[in-house]
Amino acid sequence: MGRALASVPRKRDLVRPDAKATGYRRILSWHASTGVWLVAGALFLSATGITWSQFGGQNVTDLRAALSWQAPTLTTALPGAGAGAASAADPHVGHHASAAPTTTPAVDPATFDDVLRVARGVNVNTGLVEITPPKDASTAWTVSEIQRSFPTEVDQVAVDGSTLQVVGRTDFADYPLPAKLARWGIDTHQGSMFGLPNQLLLAVTALGIAAMVVFGYLMWWKRRPGVARPGRPAPAGALVRAPWWGIAAVVAVGVGVGLSLPLVGIPLVGFVLLDALITAARVHRAGAPA
Repeated sequence: MGRALASVPRKRDLVRPDAKATGYRRILSWHASTGVWLVAGALFLSATGITWSQFGGQNVTDLRAALSWQAPTLTTALPGAGAGAASAADPHVGHHASAAPTTTPAVDPATFDDVLRVARGVNVNTGLVEITPPKDASTAWTVSEIQRSFPTEVDQVAVDGSTLQVVGRTDFADYPLPAKLARWGIDTHQGSMFGLPNQLLLAVTALGIAAMVVFGYLMWWKRRPGVARPGRPAPAGALVRAPWWGIAAVVAVGVGVGLSLPLVGIPLVGFVLLDALITAARVHRAGAPA
């Protein structure tokens, strides 16, 4: 009990800056407490933002496809025209590349109202809709809900413009849970899920992360070479002195992150190699005869 009580002040310092600290310790206190408050938001932004990255995002897409975690695909092929599908149900469509140019057949403006009326009778309920004419004579019109705020409305309908027959539909209620979570996560990341409170929280998180970066550089400047440093520096080689299972866990996590996110893994490998070279050079100088 005494040890627990003695640790309370230190735990309290993790969630609020130490007002008594000065210099380097003061900056460290602000850096640490800010990080504790922002860790959940930073991890959320990282996890949802990775899906848009070129390499890591493709790995996420491949994983979702392998586990059948993708959103249903809307069928737009007209009967007798062969297989065809639209990909607008995917929350990441349009984030990686532009669509190839196609020749769009002539469109009667009145058809917009006709297909919207049909879609209203199927599953389109919100006023926020996107109507897409067919890209060629073998595909259907699509009517897509685009309400990204809560409650999410992203149902879709494919309608034959000549017969006004429904040829396909997707319903958000039928999405697998991982696909729903992806949709909600992306909309929250973009600030559209919960409106102004969502956007304010994102702004505070972004400013906090920027402040942590500034605190980090200030700490580095305070401990730059040639400046007196209070206290003893942390000893090098902590990982080497760790138990085998600790080393294995760190290596496993590093390899997993590096393979999943190459643009994180490559700098990580470079940092480890550079640190090893610097440590080896210091050991060599320390052991050299005077």
